[in-house]
Amino acid sequence: MPNPKKPPGRPKVSAPPGGADAASRRPGGPDAALRKLGLERDIDLALHLPLRYEDETRIVKLRDAREGDTVQIEATVTDCQIQYRPRRQLVVTVDDGSDTCVLRFFSFYPSQQKSLAVGAHLRIRGELKGGFLGWQMVHPGWRAAGGELPQALTPVYSTVASLPQAYLRKAVASGLERADLRETIPPDAPPAPGDATAWPLRRALQFLHHPTPEVSLAALEDRSHPAWLRLKAEELLAQQLSQARSRREHDALRAPTLQAGPGGLHEQLLAALPFRLTGAQRRVSEEIAANLQRDRPMHRLLQGDVGSGKTIVAALAAAIAIDAGWQCALMAPTEILAEQHFRKLIGWLEPLLAPRGLRVAWLTGSQKKKERQAMLELVASGEAALVVGTHAVIQEQVQFKALALAVIDEQHRFGVEQRLALRGKLRDGGEPHLLMMSATPIPRTLAMSYYADLDVSTIDELPPGRTPVVTKLISDNRRDEVVERIRAQVAEGRQVYWVCPLIEESENLDLTNATATHEALGAALPGVMVGLLHSRMPGPEKKAVMSLFTGGQMAVLVSTTVIEVGVDVPNASLMVIEHAERFGLSQLHQLRGRVGRGAAASACVLLYSAGDSGRLGETARARLKAMAETNDGFEIARRDLEIRGPGEFLGARQSGAPLLRFADLLTDGPLLEWARAAAPAMLDRHPGLAEQHVARWLGGRQDYLKA
Repeated sequence: MPNPKKPPGRPKVSAPPGGADAASRRPGGPDAALRKLGLERDIDLALHLPLRYEDETRIVKLRDAREGDTVQIEATVTDCQIQYRPRRQLVVTVDDGSDTCVLRFFSFYPSQQKSLAVGAHLRIRGELKGGFLGWQMVHPGWRAAGGELPQALTPVYSTVASLPQAYLRKAVASGLERADLRETIPPDAPPAPGDATAWPLRRALQFLHHPTPEVSLAALEDRSHPAWLRLKAEELLAQQLSQARSRREHDALRAPTLQAGPGGLHEQLLAALPFRLTGAQRRVSEEIAANLQRDRPMHRLLQGDVGSGKTIVAALAAAIAIDAGWQCALMAPTEILAEQHFRKLIGWLEPLLAPRGLRVAWLTGSQKKKERQAMLELVASGEAALVVGTHAVIQEQVQFKALALAVIDEQHRFGVEQRLALRGKLRDGGEPHLLMMSATPIPRTLAMSYYADLDVSTIDELPPGRTPVVTKLISDNRRDEVVERIRAQVAEGRQVYWVCPLIEESENLDLTNATATHEALGAALPGVMVGLLHSRMPGPEKKAVMSLFTGGQMAVLVSTTVIEVGVDVPNASLMVIEHAERFGLSQLHQLRGRVGRGAAASACVLLYSAGDSGRLGETARARLKAMAETNDGFEIARRDLEIRGPGEFLGARQSGAPLLRFADLLTDGPLLEWARAAAPAMLDRHPGLAEQHVARWLGGRQDYLKA
């Protein structure tokens, strides 16, 4: 509460000198703290909504209070003294005429002690605790009694250490008063669900900053109050407008038209495959082929569960581009995954490319200079019709002769700049077609919001022959049983993964590390080849270990999460994930997808440690429960969104994405549907209002959509 020496009541305050913008420019102090919170514009201040509220609108008598209540009383000091046992503290006794209460201050100044002298009449607010000796409050807020009571609840804002609540309240009130809050939702927009646009924006914001005492606190906390609904509708509409505008800008660009000719490479590849495509693979291949025929650049996300066969779909798209006389690039986040793609694509495509004098090129950061230079020359000449690699594909010295299709696998691992760099490889100012792939399915509400500027193709069917993986939760004090299970699997000629979260011992995290586990398993399984794989190993060493495992000579592979995606060993039937409680849900599902790729019954053991407390945390428990209950990647993704929220789930759409602050995709689906329908019409009929609306809500944070 304010200093007791200040005059009673809540004084009106003016804006910081020079206004919010001037304040934000001054170095140090509260003004710099405002900037640190992102509060640079008046609208930023107006949209900085309270975390909670304090009720200072009424005075309560102690005789009417209950233990645990946070109350405001007016009382007179009857005793004030410093006590030294059990620790130094200022103990103040007050009487409000109905009962007494002891105020305890463990941190105080002489000036405060003076203001709390016997006879002082105070207005005090804090949490009441009852004990053997009666009521007490610890470090309550206080000020001199008297003056009018506020008519609205007092807002409490999120802040930083150098920004007191009193200063922030003044700044927010000033920003709210000055902000341009003219209506930007046009009158002819369809009515929003729940009458969400009934409250004018200014009224909604004024109410949420200073709600009246009779309001339902539950409706404020769960954000179901009409004022909250108005803000959610505004925010979702801004997001949908930005996405729709980005899509239109993208559609205005030009890309090469690519068409599969009769008897061409596309048909030859289909005929040469040793398996038949699933219905889902055929459907998404046709969607991609239809996109490639247009002169507008494809901007498509191909999603499918682990092992659903996305790579062959990408190969068929590449065949169309190559058949039309252009080049295709495929970029993966890790060398292991890139090499897995490279092996598959060489097997499928190189026999068909060789008669045409074309090749598949390989580019990674670990290549020797001579090999790399040879590959760069193949790419520049156009002889390399397909280029597979890691981030090395987008480096400046890589010059394509005629790039028309870029494929990015595990697209969530790449940031905006990396995706833009790959798109910038097409000469003559055109745009390549872009196909992004993800084995982490995107829940529907996320696809409708954060991926609304993309076309989405979904492979919702697994190829035949995939066996369901049984998932077991086992405490790490039963490790010996797990080792026996490994011994039995190896005796049957099967192979095993054991994944650890760390490479070497860490002082910060008490986690069994990959190096120690490798040694322990080697000792426990004499005569069995146990390998070790982690990201710090040199490239050739990694390649040698993977060759032994994929070739079947190595029975057990101890690894970090470097094998999370792309590794395909059908003979592997057991996956052990150590300290599974430390992994994310999507990561656990990806790792589980490394087994069950052949005909043998497969299992995934989630080895968890409950730590000293003997209990798992709530989030870890929810993740492990989801893994045990379902193998469905789409259900896993839905639960992951529930547990983590869209910010963590998306990562860096991946850097700089203006995530929703007020709307909740899990509960506000109807409002999202409304915004999705209203945005295109608003862009067509009211482009000026649309521009104002997006600028108000997103400011300069819209460029991330261009990738």
